[in-house]
Amino acid sequence: MHLILINLMSFFWIKGLLKYEPPMIKLSALALMFCLLAPFGLRADQNDATLDTLFARLQATADANEAAVIEQSIWTAWIDHENAEIGKRMSIGINAMNRGAFKLSILAFGETVKIDPGFAEGWNKRATAYYLLGKYEDSVFDIQKTLALEPRHFGALSGLGLIYSAIGKDRAALKVWEKALTINPQMPGIKARVDELRQNLEGQKT
Repeated sequence: MHLILINLMSFFWIKGLLKYEPPMIKLSALALMFCLLAPFGLRADQNDATLDTLFARLQATADANEAAVIEQSIWTAWIDHENAEIGKRMSIGINAMNRGAFKLSILAFGETVKIDPGFAEGWNKRATAYYLLGKYEDSVFDIQKTLALEPRHFGALSGLGLIYSAIGKDRAALKVWEKALTINPQMPGIKARVDELRQNLEGQKT
């Protein structure tokens, strides 16, 4: 069973952005549709052959509903893996993270990247858990691993911006959030953060 059926509240920008984002799709008919329609037997994760087309469509659309469908499909590809043991560890890690057991989730995600260091979403999920524990340095390390494997990972870029914002590096946060929006322009939470940060930085000049 594809990991899309797991609670996808573990998207990297969980903390601090939910007040801007609409409710996420969670075990919905739409998510189930992606699970059932996703092709079996193909290489998934960040090397999924469909991702180039999905990202092109994501950048081209101005329709928020269509963008949400495309984005969900991208996350489905990222989180999937052909190795059943990695799928099991990802399930354990995500479920643990969703109930606040961050140390357990870090162990589970760590096992996934030990099995396959080339699995970008394993690094991204561990970065999420580190972030939620306030371990920013460890989180940034894993984000860098994620982006080295998948430079288009708008979730990892969004999370990096959250860390920069939390430690007072507003200009660095603005830069990575702007980069995230060039990849995925349909992120209202990030847009709101960018607008707010630009206003604050402009105010500091006057």
